[in-house]
Amino acid sequence: MSKRFFKSEKPIKGALAIFALLSLIFLAGILVTLLAQALPFLGEYPLGDFLTGESWRPTMEEPMFGMLPLLLSSLLVTAIALVIAIPLSLGTAIFLAEVAPPWLRETVKPIIELLAGIPSVVFGFIGMVMIAPFLKDLFDLPVGLTALNAGIILAFMAYPTMASLAEDAISSVPSDLREASLALGSNRWEMMSRAVLPAARNGIFQAILLGFGRIIGETMVVLMVAGGAAQMTINPLKPVRPITATIAAEQGEAVAGSLHLHSLFMLALLLFIITLAFNVLAEGIKQRNDLSFKRNKKGATL
Repeated sequence: MSKRFFKSEKPIKGALAIFALLSLIFLAGILVTLLAQALPFLGEYPLGDFLTGESWRPTMEEPMFGMLPLLLSSLLVTAIALVIAIPLSLGTAIFLAEVAPPWLRETVKPIIELLAGIPSVVFGFIGMVMIAPFLKDLFDLPVGLTALNAGIILAFMAYPTMASLAEDAISSVPSDLREASLALGSNRWEMMSRAVLPAARNGIFQAILLGFGRIIGETMVVLMVAGGAAQMTINPLKPVRPITATIAAEQGEAVAGSLHLHSLFMLALLLFIITLAFNVLAEGIKQRNDLSFKRNKKGATL
């Protein structure tokens, strides 16, 4: 019986290995495609001007492909969204995992997860018809399509995923840790802040990482509500144009094989590198935290 079972496992393991290999192949294919389309740009336009240029004007007689305003816009919108989404999602996760009664948790969490299925164009429409007029009247702006508008909408787009994953991480902390903390004289808040949250930090960090990926890679919302102005600014009340919005807005107009099209692939390659670097950094921090946690656990056991 056991031999048959182990024999039947081999095809499953082989299929899983193939699926894992396919993900690497797809990633390599994306990278090769980006490089093949982006490298011709470097032969016609100086890399230094691309990386440090402060003007993005691809349709002028003498085109300018400075990516700094686009990169700054992406970072500004992402920072605003994370500042809003992180405390909101962590607060929700802590409440559902540690405070809310079971009936309320079972009711609220599916509703939060359902928000993740709302199409991004719906969020963009809400930002245009509701948030934009509100910000325009509140700050007396000429237009409400700004970086702040995009950051608010992106925060609520990333919130369901971040809150759900953070709640799972907090709920997975063993109850023995909570009981030991309370037995040592900690109150409920001290137990959550000094025992539960440090134990769940890796899962929380992964939730923030996925939220970051959702925010910086979003296209439709920033195309609709960010304002579309490629300018050097850190003012959240001004229109901006992130990298993703630039690619989506200009790809249909770029002539095949032109310098303009290759510049858009350079922007895509830059976004790919940023995301990859952030993931590598996050994985390194996670492994270091895992090692530190194991050492502390071993010391406590001894």
